[in-house]
Amino acid sequence: MPSTGFIYHIPRYQQRPRRLHLRAPFRRPMTGAVLNTINTRLDARMISVLLRHSETKLVFVDKLFLSLLVQATTLFPTGTQPPTLVLITDDEVSSSTTVNFHHTYEDLVKKGDPDFTWVRPESEWDLMTLNYTSGTTSSRKGVVHSHRSIFIITVDSLIDWSMQKHPVYLWTLPMFHSNGWSFSWGMAAVGGTNICLPKFDVSLVCDLIGHYNVTHMCGAPVVLNMLSSSPNAKPLKNPVQFLTGGAPPPAAVLLRMESLGFVVSHGYGLTEAAGVVVSCAWKPNWNDLTALERATPKARQGVRTIGMTEVDVVDTHSGKRGKRLKRDGLTLGEVVLKGGCVMLGYLTDPETTSQCIRSDGWLYTGDVGVIHSDGYLEIKDRLKDVIISGGENVCSVEVESVVYMNAAVAEAAVEARPDEFWGETPCAFVSVKGGVINGRDDDQEKVVEKEIVEFCRERLPHYMVPKTVVHGYGGTSEDVDGEDSEGYA
Repeated sequence: MPSTGFIYHIPRYQQRPRRLHLRAPFRRPMTGAVLNTINTRLDARMISVLLRHSETKLVFVDKLFLSLLVQATTLFPTGTQPPTLVLITDDEVSSSTTVNFHHTYEDLVKKGDPDFTWVRPESEWDLMTLNYTSGTTSSRKGVVHSHRSIFIITVDSLIDWSMQKHPVYLWTLPMFHSNGWSFSWGMAAVGGTNICLPKFDVSLVCDLIGHYNVTHMCGAPVVLNMLSSSPNAKPLKNPVQFLTGGAPPPAAVLLRMESLGFVVSHGYGLTEAAGVVVSCAWKPNWNDLTALERATPKARQGVRTIGMTEVDVVDTHSGKRGKRLKRDGLTLGEVVLKGGCVMLGYLTDPETTSQCIRSDGWLYTGDVGVIHSDGYLEIKDRLKDVIISGGENVCSVEVESVVYMNAAVAEAAVEARPDEFWGETPCAFVSVKGGVINGRDDDQEKVVEKEIVEFCRERLPHYMVPKTVVHGYGGTSEDVDGEDSEGYA
């Protein structure tokens, strides 16, 4: 087996990265426990709900999130035993800091048994991980995966990304999102070096890429946008492989990333499938296209990886539900998957599990897409996010991609807006590049709104054109997870 990977210390941060964050995916299963990575962007109330639902017994807490977890445990109902808390901190820690914790991680290590024999699973189908999907408070679901599915997705991801030994991997993808798309295990398998950050900082990321000769990264399209738009971004000395998912990367963002030297790969997956299970396998003849033309096929999600048995798009209408649709790149349907890395089910929710995984083994994703004549999948939207305007289906992702093509637009999101006549119409939320809007009065901003609407009208059917444009939308450095609802595209 290749040599063990390392986590570099990043001096510019007061809080140093701790090795436990990459030890955890191994140590929990090796004790027979189930690994549950909690989204640190949730509030204390939701974390408390998830801890109670999962019946968590032990929580390792980084000192960065000390107050959040303490508050979450105080919300447990009277008579309900909260989990044991173990604090991950620097070597020196005050007694006041540990008042709510039973142990510190370092103390546990000192008391550990050096001759401990790890607990092997009795079956490859034994539970290994639990991940809660994103979504509304009422619809969060605990996705359960086995040792088998995690092994399959890990090996699958390494093969599909053509991962060689000893890569240098910079973590710009949260490990709580589908276990970091399995790369916490994958990097160890190939002897990779892991560079971890307490939080995403675009200027620091740009510096680290060159300083440590980073070879691989993962993240949502918003990360691509932030990197390519950063004033610190410089052409790379060596190419960096970047795997993205969350939404189709806008053509303009792809062009900027490629001009810097990033090699962007696009994939599709969801928590219920443990990671990226569809990837845009590159065709040699696409190299003959112009840079702008290449953005179109690169924005497609692609074909199944070897970890998937089948991927298809089926009819969602009653009476025809499940019927395979034409592979013409036009006929919309629900994306369905079948393969070895599909989840076991939702924790304590057999009814929802049966709605998602049918008796024939197909996983219904809730995503809307088309399959082109060459077999390549292209995600259009989530079923619940399709805008129905005057009886016509409008895919918000498709409208967003056109809005992004406008040179003035830095970021865009399209949602449904109620309309008395049409039922719903597209509404575009945009942030514009510096200097384009700043300093203009209200009348001038209305001119810009009109320009964006006209820009879309020239490139889209009229029913898909945003009827409203709202300024002020903008992602932040906190919005880099890239997972909408249950899936990431």
